[in-house]
Amino acid sequence: MAALYLLIPAAFLIVGVALYLFFWAVDSGQYDDLDSPAQRILFDDDDPAHHAGVEQAERRRDER
Repeated sequence: MAALYLLIPAAFLIVGVALYLFFWAVDSGQYDDLDSPAQRILFDDDDPAHHAGVEQAERRRDER
């Protein structure tokens, strides 16, 4: 029973820190563009068409 007096506040503290980190990530824009990083691996860095694809993705992101 005495352990609960320590574990319950510790659990609230961990949940509070997790919520703080989540809202910080959302506010700082970590989840703004979920499509471009997944597609970036498909393009070759030396390919000049790659830059066009990145520019197109950035234009699409700016339109949102």
